[in-house]
Amino acid sequence: MRKIILSALALSLLAFSACKKDKDPTDNPDTGPKLRFKFVLDSTLARLDNLGNPEPIESGHAAQTPQFNLIGAHYIELAPTMYTALGTGTVLYVGEETTAGGSKALNFEKEKLVGDNQEFFSMPIKDVTPGSYEWLRVSLAYQNFNIKYRYNGVVYTGTLASFIGYNTYIKDYKIKNKTVSVNANKLQGYWGFEESTTGFTLTGQVPSGAITVPNPLFATAPIPSGSCVVTGSFPTAFTVTGNETEDVTVVVRVSINKSFEWIDNGNDGYYDTSGSPDVVTDMGVRGIYPIIE
Repeated sequence: MRKIILSALALSLLAFSACKKDKDPTDNPDTGPKLRFKFVLDSTLARLDNLGNPEPIESGHAAQTPQFNLIGAHYIELAPTMYTALGTGTVLYVGEETTAGGSKALNFEKEKLVGDNQEFFSMPIKDVTPGSYEWLRVSLAYQNFNIKYRYNGVVYTGTLASFIGYNTYIKDYKIKNKTVSVNANKLQGYWGFEESTTGFTLTGQVPSGAITVPNPLFATAPIPSGSCVVTGSFPTAFTVTGNETEDVTVVVRVSINKSFEWIDNGNDGYYDTSGSPDVVTDMGVRGIYPIIE
């Protein structure tokens, strides 16, 4: 009889586990005030380098401002001061990771992707450590955008999917209409491009360390090489008291100012995919500028 009862209990637990679903980053039943984060993709913001300084286009290169479809992030942290080391501030969100591809990597299949001016993450404000925060860190993971390209002398619009997290496990991904199967880990800078004319797809990998990741705190709070933890300051310190009665929204303004860059072999300002295609060198965002809405 004991064995029968234990077997029935095991089956009940198995059934419960089978019905349990992964939670969405914004799926929180708490009815109190929330801290919300949304992305605004802005082409008018300054184009920064890795150190947070304005950066012109490199000689022999060309760049354009893409039209974004989707963006995803893996990590959100509030940092009190310029001396707060990465991970020692108030970490609010860490996306799902996996070792399915060998080494630890972001799990693309579980990433939440949103469009411009859409909310990415929310949580109860009561769960945020009260304090004053001068800086925001966001680790960006995925981008999907449209770009102008030239093929056999004619200019078209194509779609590019790029993976800018430190390492991403990808089963497959859809660029626009075409699905690319990978079933492996891909390091920061892997991309896939779909031509609108033929549906032909190209894939590539930019060199290690080539993705721009602006961090104005490089001297006091560095970030690991190969990560995409972009750092930006609030105009005035963001204070959490723990006694908030209304929702608070952090608008993460992301600079996409000429963020897609390539070696311009034809010296004509066009990303050319015909003949010997131009070489993609960078697709990192060019800074974040958080404000409280």
